[in-house]
Amino acid sequence: MFLLEHDRFGTIGGMLAFERRRRIAEKIRSRGVVSVKEMAEALGTSEITLRRDLRVMAEAGLLVRTHGGAVLPDGLVREPPYSEKATQAAAEKAAIARVAVGMVKPGDSIVLGPGTTTLALARLLVDFSDLTVVTNSLLVAQALIPATHVEVILTGGTLRRAIHALVGPAAEESVRMLRASHAFISGNGLTAERGLSTPSPLVAAADRALAAAAQQTVVLADHTKIGHESMCQTVPLDKITTLVTDAAADPQQLMAIGEAGVVVLVAHGEGGPAAVVEGERTPSQAG
Repeated sequence: MFLLEHDRFGTIGGMLAFERRRRIAEKIRSRGVVSVKEMAEALGTSEITLRRDLRVMAEAGLLVRTHGGAVLPDGLVREPPYSEKATQAAAEKAAIARVAVGMVKPGDSIVLGPGTTTLALARLLVDFSDLTVVTNSLLVAQALIPATHVEVILTGGTLRRAIHALVGPAAEESVRMLRASHAFISGNGLTAERGLSTPSPLVAAADRALAAAAQQTVVLADHTKIGHESMCQTVPLDKITTLVTDAAADPQQLMAIGEAGVVVLVAHGEGGPAAVVEGERTPSQAG
């Protein structure tokens, strides 16, 4: 009893509390719900310890406790598997990619993050000449295999199967010394208040490193992402240069994002010119 009462760091049971809670957070982001019994068994810990973890995480706003488990809080987007994302807003993503490819010129060095919209962009780059693409997405790299005149640099890192991408310290370090013209990244949510966000701390850190490796950060986000936010901020709004979205996005959010100084390009399905919502940064934003 003395040991349990004085186990400040939650190390009894063979796993640090931080690691247990990280794994709980990943499970609830992927499924939207966890059960005390199932997670206790998976982590090799007691249900008492698991309930204590859930209480701490609930106090931090990371989940909502329920009878026998916990659920994802309302308003926080879970991390859907790639197979689910691939079928959502496919036409809009294709239109966004057609606008984004107009920003790329032969001779450029660009960064492409993971995601179904960035993958759509990658497929439009196959016929480019004299182009360098840095990516942590296995699917983007695979799409560019036929592109004989595109040099593809794949980061190191740990495989995150849900998004077919490499994350972790090795992925972040591998782009730290690079400088590209544009970083094209996506996410699970984008709001005027919080910027770009994603459910996973590991994915958020990798995306931040990708964005920091470029002179301009271009967010590719269809209407299902606009006005929604997830647990981990990826890139704040004042670090985003351009947003490319589609015509079904919330116009109030687009106006607020444009007024914050982000160039907002609205893609149309027929391939016509994108509508532009553009604001000017204040001196403090430009810094």
